[in-house]
Amino acid sequence: MTSDNNTQSDAQFDNFFALFEQPVQFELSQQALDQRLRLLQKRYHPDNITKTQATDSDNLQQSGQASAVINQAYQILSHPDSRAAYLLDMAGQAQTLEHSIADLEFLDDAMDLRIDLETAIEDKERSSLQQLHPQITSRLDEQSTRFINAYQQQQWQTAIDATQKLKFLVKLNADITIALDELANAEQADDDDLYV
Repeated sequence: MTSDNNTQSDAQFDNFFALFEQPVQFELSQQALDQRLRLLQKRYHPDNITKTQATDSDNLQQSGQASAVINQAYQILSHPDSRAAYLLDMAGQAQTLEHSIADLEFLDDAMDLRIDLETAIEDKERSSLQQLHPQITSRLDEQSTRFINAYQQQQWQTAIDATQKLKFLVKLNADITIALDELANAEQADDDDLYV
């Protein structure tokens, strides 16, 4: 590989959108990300390098580092909150991203959702969790749209606010998904016990 190819490859690893051959924008195809991930894993995973390359410890180390960057890029691009934060970082606008959310109405609503989630988990109420899920999804869609519009118009404070809210909602959504999976597994285990 020539130094020009190395430079091009290194630059590709510095830009996660370029690495995954995606446009630099918020809306991405998860299917395209998944397909590109499989291709990159084949190409760069340490287990997949050739025997002649394996004799060179630099190649092994570079392959391991590339694999780690690929996985990090995939995780960032796959989630709306981290993708939004990455776009803001690329635009040089992520300085205040870690500040607290100042929207008290959002915080009250978010706290109510969190309490409803915790209650449903404690009571093992699948129907309550299933009712919460579309509410969270709707709020995620709303904040995603806010981010897209603000980002396109370079209204950075609104984009930052939407990203902060996305972070909270993505976490809440993940907690609901985990709780639903755990309930399904527990119910499956109970069903299996009946047939023992």
